Amino acid sequence: MKQGLVLEGGAMRGLFTAGILDVLMEAGVTFDGVIGVSAGAAFGANYKSGQAGRVLRYNLRFAKDKRFCSLRSLLKTGDLYGGEFCYHTLPEKLDLMDAETYNSSPMKFYCVCTDADTAAPVYHDLDRLDHDSLEWVRASASMQAVSKPVVIEGRRLLDGGIADPVPVDFFRAIGYRRPVVILTQPKGYRKKPQAGMPVLKQLLKEYPAIAEGLANRHELYNRIMDKIDALEEQGEIFVMRPASRIKAGRTEHDRSVIREVYLEGRKAAEAYLPQLQAFLQETA
Repeated sequence: MKQGLVLEGGAMRGLFTAGILDVLMEAGVTFDGVIGVSAGAAFGANYKSGQAGRVLRYNLRFAKDKRFCSLRSLLKTGDLYGGEFCYHTLPEKLDLMDAETYNSSPMKFYCVCTDADTAAPVYHDLDRLDHDSLEWVRASASMQAVSKPVVIEGRRLLDGGIADPVPVDFFRAIGYRRPVVILTQPKGYRKKPQAGMPVLKQLLKEYPAIAEGLANRHELYNRIMDKIDALEEQGEIFVMRPASRIKAGRTEHDRSVIREVYLEGRKAAEAYLPQLQAFLQETA
């Protein structure tokens, strides 16, 4: 049975995930395949490249850099998180991702995007770390209304969390029958209807399917959470999640908060590790 890992998004809540992944790397825990959504893809790719500590390092280094995340970036480039800076300048020049390790790893790594014209999920196998694959990661993390769609292979793509925020069903369908899931919200969390929909519909008038997807996203997310709770109860998946709501949201410039959320992930991973290793031994 293939062992798989599913990474929820959540913008800077993904630092919790980064903390967990670093502990797993240090403990030598690996998977046959990983799938990440939005921040889960952006931060999770470092798991396949074996770069423990990199996510925390560059988030601390560039927390206040206006090229990284700022209103100026949004006004100047159309992206709150600078697309060229975050997904090319940073990993290709300033804090290099280890392409050699990534490309030689037998681990599969997938990301999830949303088709901006249909709001359907798009799943992509990032088999190599290069400029094109980083564009896929950028697309997966391109939040609606504060990012331009990323055009790849003729499709306009946005944040994967709109169409499939926690792709457990997809991963189980392709053979990862008892996956491990890292969530960035505590147990019992359910999403409320999207606030400000009239304004969002105006901002997204070129993408009516995305606006419709956002209007219904809470129902989709909550159904997925109900299914995850049921599968967890049945012992069919293993879930790691924060004990309480994480402070960080879409953006975070306070280095002390960045470090705190990351350390919360590490602490959770250390507590989960014995149970996780037992679960993986059962599925081996």
